[in-house]
Amino acid sequence: MTTNDIINPANLVYAKPSVLNDVPMHYCPGCTHGVIHKLIGEIIGEMGFQEKTIGIAPVGCAVFAYKYLDIDWQQAAHGRAPALATAVKRLLPDRLVFTYQGDGDLAAIGTAETIHACNRGENIAIIFINNGIYGMTGGQMAPTTLHGMKSSTSPNGRTVPLNGYPLDITKLLAQLDGTCYVTRQSAHTVASVRKTKKAIQKAFENSMLGKGTSIVEVVSTCNSGWKLSPADSNTWMVENMFPAYPLGDLKDI
Repeated sequence: MTTNDIINPANLVYAKPSVLNDVPMHYCPGCTHGVIHKLIGEIIGEMGFQEKTIGIAPVGCAVFAYKYLDIDWQQAAHGRAPALATAVKRLLPDRLVFTYQGDGDLAAIGTAETIHACNRGENIAIIFINNGIYGMTGGQMAPTTLHGMKSSTSPNGRTVPLNGYPLDITKLLAQLDGTCYVTRQSAHTVASVRKTKKAIQKAFENSMLGKGTSIVEVVSTCNSGWKLSPADSNTWMVENMFPAYPLGDLKDI
């Protein structure tokens, strides 16, 4: 095989999505955010929507999403992404509008905005990264933190009498009349990454068809916050996160 054979486009098996900017990512090794960014870039490119997509950047680990995906972005205050997405989509209904949020952003300070946008059935897609912890600000307990799960603010583990129950916000959103597609996926294996890509693409398509709000939760790891290696984080997620947040579609109409 010659060098020309290697670089021949006919032999190309995989390439970086053209929508992804060619800059180093700041995420910790093993973080799920990079995988999901790649999928979003692939989907937008394959749909031919790069010039028609507006993302709403969050507050949290993915606050710099606008650095990595070459689309139009708006920065939202903490938790307010669904409210901002509502305004953008109503003003520009021909655009693909999505939010990208962590569990602290979506299920804590943004609970009201999330619930009411979904209840209104806004034609937006919400991508929800759930790693059960506040990753960026020091590993504090989040609404989605599991029973017994340790964090910087629950060093002995979360307890119901002191901290209440974990909030399954995705299950709650599936009960609202305004949601058309609610699913929970992961990105820890090749097969799961493929399923997540299909789910995000379906959410984007629903948005453009005016079917209502779509939510794609991605159960994820935070090896830095969990104090585990990337490999051990995946194992811990499968053994602990998946039983509490089982994968699969919660709603599809």
